[in-house]
Amino acid sequence: MAIMPPEQQRAAMSEPLLPYPASLPSSASSSFSASASFPSFSASSSPSDAAPVPIPARGEPLAACKPLAVLRDAHSRGGGSVSCLSLCGEFLLSASTGSDIVAWQLPDLRLFARFGGHGCGEGAVKALAAAGGRVFSAHQDGRVRVWRVSRSSENAFKLVAALPTTRDYLGRVFRQASYVQAGPRRGRRRGRRLWIEHADSISCLAVAAQDGVVYSGSWDRTLKVWRMSDLRCLESVRAHDDAINAVAADCGVVYSASADGRVKAWERGKVGAGTHTLLAVLVARDGVSWNAVAASGDAGAAGRRVYAAGSDGHVLGWDRHGGRWNLACNVKAHAMAVLCMCVAGDLVCTGSADKTIGLWRRQPCGGLAKVGAVGGHEGPVKCIQASLCRASNGYMVYSGGLDKSIRVWWVPNADNGDERPRETGAKDHRPCVLLG
Repeated sequence: MAIMPPEQQRAAMSEPLLPYPASLPSSASSSFSASASFPSFSASSSPSDAAPVPIPARGEPLAACKPLAVLRDAHSRGGGSVSCLSLCGEFLLSASTGSDIVAWQLPDLRLFARFGGHGCGEGAVKALAAAGGRVFSAHQDGRVRVWRVSRSSENAFKLVAALPTTRDYLGRVFRQASYVQAGPRRGRRRGRRLWIEHADSISCLAVAAQDGVVYSGSWDRTLKVWRMSDLRCLESVRAHDDAINAVAADCGVVYSASADGRVKAWERGKVGAGTHTLLAVLVARDGVSWNAVAASGDAGAAGRRVYAAGSDGHVLGWDRHGGRWNLACNVKAHAMAVLCMCVAGDLVCTGSADKTIGLWRRQPCGGLAKVGAVGGHEGPVKCIQASLCRASNGYMVYSGGLDKSIRVWWVPNADNGDERPRETGAKDHRPCVLLG
């Protein structure tokens, strides 16, 4: 996905962005109450119709976080609650517990396109991922759909395939070795299925662009690997003993988080072999469902790390050193379950069933420094995304909730403003359980 140079970003951000509330507090507090007055508009209205939102310039006194806007009833036609978000170049994509996907034009968040709907099969869109001019959407009917993105076409988001593809089916349907015994799915009997098929709802997606593959995790406990070049299913891994809730890929390793209380690290075999082997069980806690996992994706000052968030409200982080992972932090982040998490630069964002968003800074010593807690959603925060905005020396944070709204926030960089984060949860470096 292309990133605009700073000059174009500044030009774009100088245009009216979102309606700004006159009642917005000017204090430097990093916490907002759910009853605060936010700018809001429906999906049928344009955010640019109201007064512009001033994005702070460099050197300007800053609050630790500023709410920018609320998109309400964006998926009223599809059924309501926002189930997932994804950043795709110049678009923010959102999907719902219905079956529609909405593309919002950045930076002004105009509604650009609505696609999916009846073409998405059965039930909710559970996850979104974007790479290489394509969007991948995971669905409750157990299939991954692939959309081609093209601004030159009248239909900017065109459905090009549903995985497994018909070609993949035909290549395996007559081979007995291609079938596995599948457990019963809701309302269906136990039976045999092709191993390339998910037997239950797909809950998560991750793109490994360097390896040219997409990972899908499912409630059927399997992790499947799809090659991006021809959309063939390369492998199916029985990864967990319960539903897989989240996957993340980073530098040849894929991480899976499950309701069985475990977070695992898998390594893809060399070119030609293609099989994944289990490298490590990062954590095993019976009675805890790990709902989110995120990898730092860089090796900057804070190092290459992976984070997992669970139903007990904790966030754990590990430093990766070659083929070993050392526990770096263990933070009680929320009073209730953490449902989603994302990492952008040195910023870590967590969304919780307690209706708040936690903001954290990654620290070189291994801990997470708490910046603040953001309120505003009227229901659990189900999904969250963040991206660096160089023009304003900060981050744009997008959150979606079960209250049927998408909320937009601006968070400054650590070196921009007077915030004083407090480090919490730092741990002595201890190795996790390694296999083999």
